[in-house]
Amino acid sequence: MLLQKSGVPTPNATVAFSKDAAMNALDRNGFPKIIKPTVGSWGRMVSKINDMDSAEGIIEGREAMYPIHQVHFLEEFVERPPRDIRAIVIGDTVPAAIYRNSGDGNWKTNTHLGGSAETCKITNELEEICLKAKNAVQGEIVGVDLMESNEKGLVVHEINNTTEFRNVVRVTGVDIPKLMLEYVKEIA
Repeated sequence: MLLQKSGVPTPNATVAFSKDAAMNALDRNGFPKIIKPTVGSWGRMVSKINDMDSAEGIIEGREAMYPIHQVHFLEEFVERPPRDIRAIVIGDTVPAAIYRNSGDGNWKTNTHLGGSAETCKITNELEEICLKAKNAVQGEIVGVDLMESNEKGLVVHEINNTTEFRNVVRVTGVDIPKLMLEYVKEIA
């Protein structure tokens, strides 16, 4: 909601707090949808839901887990190239970004799941969206994950306050930990 209020493009999403509410939202909004945990990493517990039968099974399983997994974050499946973008934002700069390419035809792009990484050029548009996203959540050092929607252009689908940057450093050669420490020292 903060991103939308700040004019940051995002995929359409719904949050449901019960199985019935999630199933009703899916019935109203159609398929495919992505269901994500509200807290997570490495693509765990992120599933693509293609129909009501798969939705019922996935959501029923989540209902048996800890209460935090009973918050059902349903996001539109964005038609895009088989990749997404991870940009690192430190203060008012975007020092590096990578494409995370899907591996083995998987729609998920997490490098932990077999995706590959390559340098992404930081355009004015990418920088502007990342800084708006960071400011919307009042972040200082964040990872902004974006997709290149075939319909909407760049959309932000996650902001990570504890972002991993190992592949960003490895692929781009930008010393992200050094930049983080310099930034913290500067504002201290």
